[in-house]
Amino acid sequence: MPSRSAYPGSAAAAPFVTDRDEIVFRMEEITRTLRQAFERRIAQSGLTRTQWRMLAYLLRCEGVSQSELARLLDLERATIGQAIDRLEDQQLVERRPCPTDRRVWEVHLLPAAYDLVPLLRKEADWLHELTWNGLTNADVAALKTMLDRIATNISSLPEVLEQD
Repeated sequence: MPSRSAYPGSAAAAPFVTDRDEIVFRMEEITRTLRQAFERRIAQSGLTRTQWRMLAYLLRCEGVSQSELARLLDLERATIGQAIDRLEDQQLVERRPCPTDRRVWEVHLLPAAYDLVPLLRKEADWLHELTWNGLTNADVAALKTMLDRIATNISSLPEVLEQD
């Protein structure tokens, strides 16, 4: 993608849009494209993007509360509740009461969800092959190190925003 400063009439924008802005824009474009491609590849599963993201989180931390799942996915609790309802209808998850707090519902995977994992893994692997084509393991490791550093740098961002 050419630099935004390469476009005619962009002289006024040149000091506003920096190389670091360009990197953030590119990261957003990449993640959006990857999400859309994965959605198309798993369309035959009948899952929406929210649903497959929920399953992915539950595979990592099964039994998480409905509220925590909403926080992890950065979605409203009502949205998560509706998605869980649909996943329950498909017999992929079930809500169970938290043993220590009657107000909390934990979300657990059912066997049918685990049956979907090979399909999701196959499609993710296909997408990774395309995504990482031409990059060495050292390139990937360096990128991971840089992204980890950026994530660490911005990890205190919410606290900074709350202080304003």
